[in-house]
Amino acid sequence: MTATSKRCFLKTAAIAAAACTMLASCSTLIGPRDVTVSLAKMQQGLERRFPIDKRVLSLIDVRATNPQLSLQPERERVALSVDAAVTPPFLRQQWRGNLAMSGRLRLDVQRNAVYLFDASVDKLTIDGMDEAQQRQFAKVASLLADQLMHETPIYTFKPEDLRYAGVQFVPTLLRTTASGLVVSFEPVK
Repeated sequence: MTATSKRCFLKTAAIAAAACTMLASCSTLIGPRDVTVSLAKMQQGLERRFPIDKRVLSLIDVRATNPQLSLQPERERVALSVDAAVTPPFLRQQWRGNLAMSGRLRLDVQRNAVYLFDASVDKLTIDGMDEAQQRQFAKVASLLADQLMHETPIYTFKPEDLRYAGVQFVPTLLRTTASGLVVSFEPVK
């Protein structure tokens, strides 16, 4: 190898090493970022997961349809209302009504999704049930709310949500605002 070709090779290697170093440091140059997920976008994502059929206490069949999401930023909660059709065992009748629940938001980094937890049933209205029956069914409704909250994500991040400028990000913090959900992302280190 001649001295000129050695210099050319070393120059090319130095440029390649510098480029690799610059690319590797990009993730440290790009800091945290916030992304707002609108209520409409969350609503669309949630609607794709419904209707949901559940058997509660291995006895009562419940079909949840027509989810309606609303934000409660002053309480850092999200409210979810669903239409419910309840079919008790050994009866041919079906009760219909509405179940309104709310919960706080939690990130599940493994599934790249946002879930409700700490669910509470805010209101239960079932047509054809008297008040005493509705109070009894409220216990079943809270079990249903827990199942829905743990199994049904409010929003799932797409792969493109987690990449920006060639850098992989991970969601770290959620805030509920009047216009939607603000998600803070940090580069993966």
